[in-house]
Amino acid sequence: MTTLGTPGHGATAGTGDRSRPRAALPALCLTQVTGWGIVYYAFPVLNPQITHATGWPAGATTAAFSAALLVSAIAGIRVGRIIDHRGPRTVMTAGSVLGVLSILIIATAPNPPVFAGGWLLAGLSMATTFYQPAFVALTRWWAPDHIRALTVVTLAGGLASTVFAPVTAVLAAHLSWRATYAVLALVLAVVTVPAHAFALDAPWPTAPPAPAHVTRGADKAARSRPFWMLAAALTLSAFAVSAVVVALVPLLVERGYSTTEAAWALGLGGAGQTLGRTLYATLARRTGPTGRTVALVALGSLTTATLALVPGPYGVLAALSVAAGTVRGNLTLLQATAVTDRWGATHYGRLSGLLAAPTTAASALAPFAGAALAAPLGGYPRLFGLLALMSALAALVALGTGSRRTPPEW
Repeated sequence: MTTLGTPGHGATAGTGDRSRPRAALPALCLTQVTGWGIVYYAFPVLNPQITHATGWPAGATTAAFSAALLVSAIAGIRVGRIIDHRGPRTVMTAGSVLGVLSILIIATAPNPPVFAGGWLLAGLSMATTFYQPAFVALTRWWAPDHIRALTVVTLAGGLASTVFAPVTAVLAAHLSWRATYAVLALVLAVVTVPAHAFALDAPWPTAPPAPAHVTRGADKAARSRPFWMLAAALTLSAFAVSAVVVALVPLLVERGYSTTEAAWALGLGGAGQTLGRTLYATLARRTGPTGRTVALVALGSLTTATLALVPGPYGVLAALSVAAGTVRGNLTLLQATAVTDRWGATHYGRLSGLLAAPTTAASALAPFAGAALAAPLGGYPRLFGLLALMSALAALVALGTGSRRTPPEW
């Protein structure tokens, strides 16, 4: 086997001719659907049942979930650097095992502290198995055609809520929330552990040369004004998007719809994500990085504001969820390509980890903050209005994210 860190099978590092592991892309598609669906999207569906069955405050359970996302944000910086140098196989396989263990701890937790401990462990699993490590792997293996690979894996990942929100609701209708999580943990183990262990074993190529404007290293790019403006815009947007996803079910329940109807609306939003991601490659060819960022974040503000203002009927709200999901799907690819669009792929793992840290932290705080703010604001519609204003501010900040650059030398 070729030594780790060198191109395999005679391929030239930094070119489109390098060997690409055929099994990696379908495996990552499968594991993203399963991981996101079980570790992330099952929670907003099960949380009402958890609080009802245990008597634990909704703020406490949501805070535990938010803490997991915060751990993921912090750990993701180091994970990106490790994958830059060593590849994704060991990291993502270990993260899959951690994910199974964390869900089992959550399922059997006798009290809120143990419940929170399970979610902290889940945060480490998120950092090592969710989109960010997959993006690092695909950007290195597939460059310069990485947008195609990223689109494929996010198209699959967009189905996570479509598949697992309704599945979780069906399981919860016949089982306790603990038994539901136990079943989901078994599915997670069967799918993700072997997929990461056996499909990500290809040689890890050397990094491509840096573009001319970042030849002084990743540190210069990370300290630049466009980088921090981009981080600020994506962080504000991520907070709003994450809060909308988690708050959509209680918004619809507050408006008189059943939990099952709300779960289906959330699932349809995942279908919208898939639709949106099919459009991103065309959008990327026809727009610049800054204009694309401003437009997508502004559209996020518009869909959130519409959800705040429109009370029904259910079909209209479901359509709005699809529209919001379409924007959300594009925003995922926007963040995945933001580094390479501006600074090339040489230090992709490190720079994307730094960029993802504040956005993931915002996503971590959003569910807890949203639940805490809903009552003082007078309900979830007003919360959605506030989130729409936050996205509008993010769009304004995104105007300052332009960066002078030369085409990357792959």
